[in-house]
Amino acid sequence: MYLAHFGLREFPFSLTPDTSFFFACTNYQEGLNTLLVAARSGEGFIKIVGEVGNGKTLLCRKFLATLSSDRETTTDIGTQDGGTSGRHAAKYITAYIPNPYLEPRSLLLALADEFRIEMDTSYDQHQLLRELTRTLLNFARDGKRVVVCLDEAQAMPLESLEVLRLLTNLETEKRKLMQVILFGQPELDERLKHNSVRQLRQRISFQYQLEGLHRDEMDRYLRHRLAVAGFKGETLFNHGAVSMMHRVTRGTPRLTNIIAHKALMLAFAEGRQQVQSRHVRKAAADTPEARKDWMVWVWLGGATAALLTLGVWGILLR
Repeated sequence: MYLAHFGLREFPFSLTPDTSFFFACTNYQEGLNTLLVAARSGEGFIKIVGEVGNGKTLLCRKFLATLSSDRETTTDIGTQDGGTSGRHAAKYITAYIPNPYLEPRSLLLALADEFRIEMDTSYDQHQLLRELTRTLLNFARDGKRVVVCLDEAQAMPLESLEVLRLLTNLETEKRKLMQVILFGQPELDERLKHNSVRQLRQRISFQYQLEGLHRDEMDRYLRHRLAVAGFKGETLFNHGAVSMMHRVTRGTPRLTNIIAHKALMLAFAEGRQQVQSRHVRKAAADTPEARKDWMVWVWLGGATAALLTLGVWGILLR
């Protein structure tokens, strides 16, 4: 397509939540820091809420990748030379449930699968809870911390949320045996207002509202993704294109990726080496979720110019 034309190694605006493209803007970095502080302090429930397309899944995967690289040094005694040797072991056991629209028993089975527990699928809910509890206690004895991330948590049945709360009741004298992080759309807040999950709601110790890109971050976001994709120049989007991009996307990363990809295709089709504002406008016009009020202003501007032209001609013909 346009990779060779722009000197790119891969598509810079793919919708796949690839952590190599993670852009540490103010909002994302604050969200990641909140998650890491909460995980390291051993709190029970953490909540991250953001509108559709604001990058919750990418933040979740970046968080899990960061935890997997957070390792502790253990010591082996009795090496061949009579001394000790250090080795690194993972501090965290993590589970990722991308679709939590599961009734309680199915959720427990999904957690068992994530923790690699061989379990009889005929077990009832009580037996599943007992086996998971035993596993969590074993992890704690080994010094491991367990973190469960649930994406799209606004779709989770209230009964399943309550089962999670029961699991997080387990604790040692120092900390919880399992932490749960809920990633969801604003509808999650509405679900948590339900009286039946008020105990869970009280146990949310950390929360963060994930917003989109600020206007002054849009240019850096585009440059960052282009650089990761192999672009060697300054940028492929001129100043007008960047301003228009923020206007039509309101800073939503997913919309930005969709429109930026289309704008690059349009520039390539014209043989251009840089994306201009008109390319972004055309790409936005072809994107249902893009902000369209700019089209009204363009129409009004054209109508005003036409009226002024008619007025001038009217004066000249008198």
